[in-house]
Amino acid sequence: MPEIVQRTMVRGTVDEVFDVSLDLDVERVAGRRFRVRAVEGAGRTSGRIQLGERVRWRVRLFRLVPVTHTSGIVELERPRRFVDRMEEGLFAEFRHEHSFEAEGPQMTIMTDRMAWRSPAGPLGRVADALFVRRTLRRLLADRNSEIVRRFS
Repeated sequence: MPEIVQRTMVRGTVDEVFDVSLDLDVERVAGRRFRVRAVEGAGRTSGRIQLGERVRWRVRLFRLVPVTHTSGIVELERPRRFVDRMEEGLFAEFRHEHSFEAEGPQMTIMTDRMAWRSPAGPLGRVADALFVRRTLRRLLADRNSEIVRRFS
């Protein structure tokens, strides 16, 4: 499976950064480029998501194509890590692990490990190479930039 690993330094305590990372409103603000928003129908649409809860996201790819992605929090070890996994959506499989470690009293290293499997076999692998990886990197970078901005 393709994978993206992104490490981001955040000027905040592990507890603070962990809590902000679970806030669905961060995704909404950060996802302007792709018009990301939580929509009704699967569970929570705002606030801090918890273990066992689900959210249905709607994004626009290429500014035209609406795509929905429903994921749930399947693991949560406060304040060290949490994992969300796709339940319904475009991918054959999608998993995003978020982990947090202190780098001094007021700095946190946030590590994102995102892995997915596109549908359609060889055609999906071509899509991964052409645009899926780049789009996921942009979504992740936008999200992490918003988290960093909230601690500036």
